[in-house]
Amino acid sequence: MHIREIENRDNKAMEYIIKQSLEEFNLDIPGTAYYDPELSNLTEHYAKQQNAQYWVVVNDENDVLGGAGIGPFQDNIGELQKLYIKRDAQGLGLSKKLMKVALEFAKQHYTHCYLETMEILHAANQLYSNFGFEQLQQPLDGSDHGTMDTWFIKEL
Repeated sequence: MHIREIENRDNKAMEYIIKQSLEEFNLDIPGTAYYDPELSNLTEHYAKQQNAQYWVVVNDENDVLGGAGIGPFQDNIGELQKLYIKRDAQGLGLSKKLMKVALEFAKQHYTHCYLETMEILHAANQLYSNFGFEQLQQPLDGSDHGTMDTWFIKEL
């Protein structure tokens, strides 16, 4: 398995993984990534932004197993975005590998990394804590996902 930048051929696979993951937790609702307009074309979305990148993790057959991105949030704050792993590939340490790549990129462009999530996503929240993210009491100004109820930030 290896991590590479997203390519056009990966868009449909990542859209499917993200939507399936959100449906699993009944989070296929407005105010989540499920309804993000860029979801069907992550390659173009990240290419048009400054200091942004999206990566996918693929197996030896080049099947997409998951992905994660960093995008601008505000000032010197980047945002960890759309970290999702295909159900049958969870538990293999892929999220940790994606986090390392994403945070290394974020350090080159930002002083802090922010993320928004849901309290019910216990495994994800534990991952964020393990990587040194601190939980906030409320979202930072400028949040697009009003349904989220848990927010983290990390100094880079």
